Amino acid sequence: MIAWLNFASLLLAALLFWYFYVKSVGPAALEQKIGPTAYRRCGVYRTIAILFELIAAGNYVVYALYPLPLPLPTQFAWGWPVSVAIALLIGIPSLWLMVKGMLDAGMEAAFPSKEHTLYGGIYNKMRHPQAVGEVFLWWVIAFLLNSPHLVVISFIWLPIFYHMCVAEERDLVLRYGRPYTEYQQRTGFLWPKLNVSGD
Repeated sequence: MIAWLNFASLLLAALLFWYFYVKSVGPAALEQKIGPTAYRRCGVYRTIAILFELIAAGNYVVYALYPLPLPLPTQFAWGWPVSVAIALLIGIPSLWLMVKGMLDAGMEAAFPSKEHTLYGGIYNKMRHPQAVGEVFLWWVIAFLLNSPHLVVISFIWLPIFYHMCVAEERDLVLRYGRPYTEYQQRTGFLWPKLNVSGD
């Protein structure tokens, strides 16, 4: 019973994280409807989204203790030290990418602001470093918990984060206009764009 309740809670937390995060990345569109308070409201949505993401992370820990009765082993055959090594191989670059993106975005990472300009730093290479780094941290948690179930379940985050990035791009085009569309042409969406012209 605990396993099913926890799994339901995990799915609900993931969906609510998705819902509120998508709402949080639409301040320019919301401003057209409600005025300048839109940015503050989107900051509230972002905070709520983060809380649901933390709940989902807690559900992962509970899941490791109370897994669903699935036709999969509950732990990897190779043992926990190997899983930790895999987690580190995934986690170190992912965490670096997420933190670097947060630092280069500044306060905008958590609190959208109308006065914020286009980002620099790592954003000169790719448009969504935080999302790319963050999405892989779910596999880090899964391997740290040595759970094949959670490794499989973590795939639910791929479409969630992808859709969040697409939703954010729509609002950024509305917010910044032509400078953002030109920026989109220069940079990669989820991966640095290769310079095929040789410039």
